[in-house]
Amino acid sequence: MLLASQSIENTVYAVFNNHKRGDFKPYILKSEDAGNSWESISSNLPERGSVYTIAEDHINPDLLFAGTEFGVFFTNDGGKNWVQLKGGLPTIAIRDIEIQKRENDLVLASFGRGFYILDDYSSLRNVSEKELDEDAIIFPVRDALMYIEAKPMGGSGKASRGESFYTAPNPEFGATFTYYLKNSIKTKAELRRQGEKELIKKEKPVTFPSYEKLDEEFNEEDPYLLFTISDDTGEVVRRLKANASKGMHRITWDLRYHSSNPVTKGIDKFDNKESGMPTLPGEYYVTMSKVVNAEITQLTQPLKFKTVLLNNSKISDEDRKTLYEFHKQVASISRAVKGTQKFIDELMERVSKVRLALKATPQANEQMFTDAKNIKIQLNEIDRKLSGDKTLSKIKVTPPPSVAGRISDITWGLWNTSSAPTQTQIESYKIAGEEFKPLLNELKNIVENDLKNLESKMESIGVPWTPGRVPTWNEN
Repeated sequence: MLLASQSIENTVYAVFNNHKRGDFKPYILKSEDAGNSWESISSNLPERGSVYTIAEDHINPDLLFAGTEFGVFFTNDGGKNWVQLKGGLPTIAIRDIEIQKRENDLVLASFGRGFYILDDYSSLRNVSEKELDEDAIIFPVRDALMYIEAKPMGGSGKASRGESFYTAPNPEFGATFTYYLKNSIKTKAELRRQGEKELIKKEKPVTFPSYEKLDEEFNEEDPYLLFTISDDTGEVVRRLKANASKGMHRITWDLRYHSSNPVTKGIDKFDNKESGMPTLPGEYYVTMSKVVNAEITQLTQPLKFKTVLLNNSKISDEDRKTLYEFHKQVASISRAVKGTQKFIDELMERVSKVRLALKATPQANEQMFTDAKNIKIQLNEIDRKLSGDKTLSKIKVTPPPSVAGRISDITWGLWNTSSAPTQTQIESYKIAGEEFKPLLNELKNIVENDLKNLESKMESIGVPWTPGRVPTWNEN
């Protein structure tokens, strides 16, 4: 393959493979005199990795991309040093490369008739060897466009069309951070094994680690990277988690605050998918830190970037601020309501075990059973007003609006709109707040007084342990 330079006169590149003759070396040649003389720029490409294609950046002629038997590599110093690009690309043969100039996208065609697109590779243009010698870098961030994503046919794009109807995911929505980590952050166990391998190579004895070292290794949390996004006032709006592996990677913030949903077992609030209310357009800052055994160390200085509206946005600044403030109000009550629902579930389970423990205790009197029953009745009534009448739902009768139902309807209506809140939403929020406050007070009274007093009596007569109660013991 021959490729003439777009920027430098008389410069041409040639790549060829010789694998049919059992020669798998990479061959990339460059001529600066229209082909009269050639020099190899294969440099540090893998020795067994035939090269099939090459592409030159349309702005920086020293930025080249090479498609090889084992993926794609790039150089921004004219071929003196090549670095492999991964980012989810499997280790496959790349047979053709094209560049979409407007968006700076790198389009790859594989031997298996697959296509892959690296969105906006512009951060690769100016990265220097000196920068790559730093511990960590966040490259300049392109302005993030704010809009409501369309999700046709439930978000699948296929609906009833069947699997034969091809769809591919769009680029992730939001602000994309391209970052570089010089070295992987390893656990104490990984560092110990690495040292043991070096000792084995040098034919030196390897001692078994002490109990203290093993205990530290077993209790150590896996290290990770933490991206902190702040607004122009310094308030933290979101934190994102990423693997602490070396090389160049990407992570995308969806332009929303952190989620206020309750933490439940099996759900990692740091999986980057739990989102809350949308942010306002403006200036933001991002920093990268490493978290090693729960200790946070900042690796980069704050980098400023912008979130901007599409040109077709019609909402006024005043309406947008009104929507934002209403979002904050709804998010606040939603956090409290959802947390209360989870708390009631836990209390129901707690009271259920209290009643079982009382049945197993001969010393328990009738008043204790009555108190436990009354607490359950009160919780059921609070839950009915908060979450809805389950009995009516079971017999297919529409129950009256509940507090949680009102908040859910408001949230659903706000989530995918950029318009100011409707009067119906405002009134519904007001009603939900008026109904929720007495329920919350009643629940606190049950926990702090009724249940606490009952559990105190249970402990005094030696009732078997139940959740939420600290056992007492008097040595005879």
